[in-house]
Amino acid sequence: MLENGTFLANRYEITANIGTGGMSDVYRAKDHLLGRDVGVKVLKEDFSHDMTFVTKFRQEAQSAAGLEHPNIVNIYDVGSENGLYYIVMEVVEGVTLKTYIEKKGRLNYKEVISIAIQVARGIEAAHKKGIIHRDIKPQNIMISKDGKVKVTDFGIAKAVSSNTVHADMMGSVHYTSPEQARNGYVTYRSDIYSLGIVMYEMATGQVPFDGDSTVAVALQHLQSEMPKASAIAEDLPISVEHIIEKATMKSPDRRYQNMEELLLDLRKALVTPNEDFINIVPLVDDDKTKVITEDELNEIKKEAGAYEEDEDKEADLNEQKAGALPAAAETGALTASGDKKKGRNIEKIITIGGVIAAIIIMIIMIYVFGSLFGWFKGFGTNTEQTSQIRLPDVTGKSEEEAKSTLTNMGLKVVTVSATSDDYDQGMVAEQDPTAGKKVDKDSTVTLTISTGSDKIKVPDVTGQTEDAATKTLKGAGLTVNVQYQYSSSAAKGVVISTDPTAGSKLAKNSQVTLLVSQGTKAVQVPSLTGMTKDEASSALSAAKLTLGNVTSSYSDSVESGKVISQSPSTGQYIDPGTAVNIVISKGKETAAYRFSQSVTNSTTSDVTYVLKDTAGKTLRTWKVGAGKTETLSVENIQTSSGTLSWSGGASGSTAVSFAKQ
Repeated sequence: MLENGTFLANRYEITANIGTGGMSDVYRAKDHLLGRDVGVKVLKEDFSHDMTFVTKFRQEAQSAAGLEHPNIVNIYDVGSENGLYYIVMEVVEGVTLKTYIEKKGRLNYKEVISIAIQVARGIEAAHKKGIIHRDIKPQNIMISKDGKVKVTDFGIAKAVSSNTVHADMMGSVHYTSPEQARNGYVTYRSDIYSLGIVMYEMATGQVPFDGDSTVAVALQHLQSEMPKASAIAEDLPISVEHIIEKATMKSPDRRYQNMEELLLDLRKALVTPNEDFINIVPLVDDDKTKVITEDELNEIKKEAGAYEEDEDKEADLNEQKAGALPAAAETGALTASGDKKKGRNIEKIITIGGVIAAIIIMIIMIYVFGSLFGWFKGFGTNTEQTSQIRLPDVTGKSEEEAKSTLTNMGLKVVTVSATSDDYDQGMVAEQDPTAGKKVDKDSTVTLTISTGSDKIKVPDVTGQTEDAATKTLKGAGLTVNVQYQYSSSAAKGVVISTDPTAGSKLAKNSQVTLLVSQGTKAVQVPSLTGMTKDEASSALSAAKLTLGNVTSSYSDSVESGKVISQSPSTGQYIDPGTAVNIVISKGKETAAYRFSQSVTNSTTSDVTYVLKDTAGKTLRTWKVGAGKTETLSVENIQTSSGTLSWSGGASGSTAVSFAKQ
């Protein structure tokens, strides 16, 4: 198991283990070159020294790498490092179809059709590339959080140049086709059968065939009638039931002949689910269920013994050996009498005798011809051995050095020239015979001298501006594709990396992708109005901004302690870390006013003076006697103006202004 923080290819950082299977572990990783999350499938150490498993593991990447389709999990990269073999792939946020079925039980027919259409489209894309999946099952179908369905795990997929291929392993037994269980030969229609079984499971919540051993299940695929899905899902539309029925016919000739045919019926079933429009080829005698022969049963046991199946693992396949065939099934399938056993024993004796006779005749013929042509001359002596020379390895040496080495050993040298991607000009790229072989003295050794590579070495343009890097690459004979990415470490317009990397060798006019920095990604200023100072500070931190200057001011509309305004304003895009200034309300302004005025009563009667504020509230009343002079004054008035009126010996009124205290 890889620990979190482990780097592969100095690029992929392991962040979590997300699954374990029989052959490999699957991790989530961070691709630091492209700044994205990926899935990394790593072959288990137990198998990394077995070339059979290594070859199978690499085959998955090779099978799926050329498949680009929205309904197939993409393969990004494949590599090996320090004995670890790994595949880098798209990581899908979601669950397997198996988990989805287990949680929901039966799916409604619309979900069945929708999922089946997406799976069929992915498989159709593979078939058009000549790839048979061979292991279609719910565990290998992912449903993302946004509802997109993707087919994954091409671990036993096979590229084909004809219509059939022999499988080294069957797929998972509950979903394997009869022909795959019988003799390992599969066609594109085998994937259609497996998808039909998956549709049955979606519609009913269970697989059609189950048993105590893989052999028992495989025999049911071969001999048992396919159960009706409507027996469990009574509300299943007739079109969906007949699509499942046609896809799972025992005979490939009676199934859909390609995914295109299946997709046509699935799409029609969405529109008219209750219409019986499925055309099923009539049964003929050759298609009827047959008793399994002994040889076929042994083949099934052999194939089933190699099954790799783990219904509970989502990341990969687990190996499991098939149990013994139940006695009743074995008895029913085999009918061998004692006479037949005796016959087989006689045949074995005759065969062994024939082989021994053939070996004796071959030895005699070799001796006769060897004697005639002198093959055994000097046999038992070391005369020829001492006259032969073991060739040294001179690849990578200069032409002069290689010639000197070989001629000093008594050998003749001829040279030819050829381009080489691995050796510099003037160096030996190949030798014939190869190093380690024994040759006679005076033998001729042919050296291929490198004229250099006809490929172009990708220049290192990291850190250059986009224009400068483009000019450099085009000047080297390469074409340029530019992609942009935000970066907190690289200035805007500067090249972060290239793909392929610097130093890689490419054919002329090959494309190099420049990853150019867009600078730090701008962030949007949030609205802070009405927040407290602490709330505003938290909101700015969440937006990767900082709190700047804080000032205060009176406000008739914003309560005390809340933000009145901000700068920069809401909605602007600014660089992360920029300070945002705010103004905090002090509440309404509460100023006090005073009034003071001298008045003289020049009449012969008393005069009454009344002072009111703007709201009409009487602030004070004064009576001034005839011929008297008085100062009228009031303090702590709440308004800035009012009215002074008088009556008695004289009457009238006037507006007055109050002064701040």
